[in-house]
Amino acid sequence: MSKFTRRLENEAATLRLGRRLAVATMASGRAKAASATVIHLHGDLGAGKTTLARGILRGYGFDGPVKSPTYTLVEPYELAQHRIYHFDLYRLTDPGEVEFLGAEDYFSGNSLCIFEWARRGGARIPEADIEVELRRAGVGRDVECTARSGSGAEIVKKLRGGVDV
Repeated sequence: MSKFTRRLENEAATLRLGRRLAVATMASGRAKAASATVIHLHGDLGAGKTTLARGILRGYGFDGPVKSPTYTLVEPYELAQHRIYHFDLYRLTDPGEVEFLGAEDYFSGNSLCIFEWARRGGARIPEADIEVELRRAGVGRDVECTARSGSGAEIVKKLRGGVDV
């Protein structure tokens, strides 16, 4: 299992990691595949999941506001060459509720699907290419990125190789 770990001292470091994840994701070649690239974000409230998602979106070139889709459950971002869907499943009480999102429509082509609180979606959401665990550590965060697919392993390899933004 391929992993990448890092200490994030502050919000700026979390945003930088998000941009690096975006570059690594685009460089993995999965963006032109038949199925979406899927990232699961795990961590307690306030761990930095939305900040990391904001960094990913910045890495893809989106410069508008990025908010947590806690109440809308999904926030779509249509970019020139990519479709990014940012999900927040925190408010789900049953994995079956994912069906009401029409989520299966999001999981194809060159889209990127970012899931906060992915475990609440159970088997109703696609398995992750990469899982990111964020844990508070003093004023900063510790992050662990774990590959769960071949393209996830390519992403982690690029992160470990120091892909720049």
